[in-house]
Amino acid sequence: MSGLSKKNKIVKIRSLNETKKYGMAATNLKELLKKGCKLFQIPPFGSRICLYEDGTELTEDYFQCLPDNAELVLLAMDESWTGFVFDISLLLNTGRNSGLLIDAAKGLLSKEQSPKRRKLLGDLLLHIKDNSETENRSDDEDWFQGIDVRFKTKSAYMRYNCESRIRGYMKEVDSYAQTIQKPKLKDQYRKIVECFVMQLKSDKYNGCYFNRTEKEHERLCTKEGWFTCQGAFDQDECKSLHSINPYGNRESRILFSTWNLDHRIEKKRTVLPALVEALHNHKNSNINLDYFYNLLFTRENLKLVHIVCHKKGAHDLLCDKKKIYQKGKRKVFLV
Repeated sequence: MSGLSKKNKIVKIRSLNETKKYGMAATNLKELLKKGCKLFQIPPFGSRICLYEDGTELTEDYFQCLPDNAELVLLAMDESWTGFVFDISLLLNTGRNSGLLIDAAKGLLSKEQSPKRRKLLGDLLLHIKDNSETENRSDDEDWFQGIDVRFKTKSAYMRYNCESRIRGYMKEVDSYAQTIQKPKLKDQYRKIVECFVMQLKSDKYNGCYFNRTEKEHERLCTKEGWFTCQGAFDQDECKSLHSINPYGNRESRILFSTWNLDHRIEKKRTVLPALVEALHNHKNSNINLDYFYNLLFTRENLKLVHIVCHKKGAHDLLCDKKKIYQKGKRKVFLV
């Protein structure tokens, strides 16, 4: 008679490979297992039920202590569940067939009122909608929206994007001549600027840094197009683990424009004044132009950083005095 006094316990249950939860009532664990196996068509032998939250396997006593609407997972004999982190793992492994997940996130976003949750769902959608495997304009028209029609591939545009940044640095180097008062010194400086321009043209303005089709040692991204923040100028790595794939979708491409190619030793505060001072004290043929070129335009002194990791205050890093001047016979740089 004591069994008749037991009340139905209402739970929400799902199988390992489904995200949809079903409401189910049972008076004991054995009954719940039987109903669950029938619903999900799982062989009863070796099956078991665990908590969705942390994977704790249920016993009869544990089942009786569950609150109503507890979330559970039904497992077949060889299946395992480690808690909701299992769902996160599945999410991280989402591949090209992610349409259902995108639709689900859009549905949640349309009904969600919490700003925080809307932000999380929005970020989720941004990264799931990944078309990084496409390269040609014809295969991802949305990515190329607002981009000149002369660019037919994503890599070509990203190479141009990097070249434009380096060209911008070159313009700043050129305009710095206006701060030099002595005519002879200014003339020497302009000759060096011409050398830098020639070297940049030879190096194709280092556009390889953003081009995922370049060789691994020449690019800053993976072959899929993922960039990782290299951390602030005074750090060895990014503590926040910032990453982005501008090849994935148009929004990521636009957001990538806020990332900086930051000079560790600052260009206008440190490198250019040191170059002018060196010119003032020595002949330009004695100056190590390769060293200054690398500081101004190459990865030797440039770090790719998320805007949060871009410290705009003084960097307090100086040029290496031992490298400013040539030692012995130098290779031809000036013409």
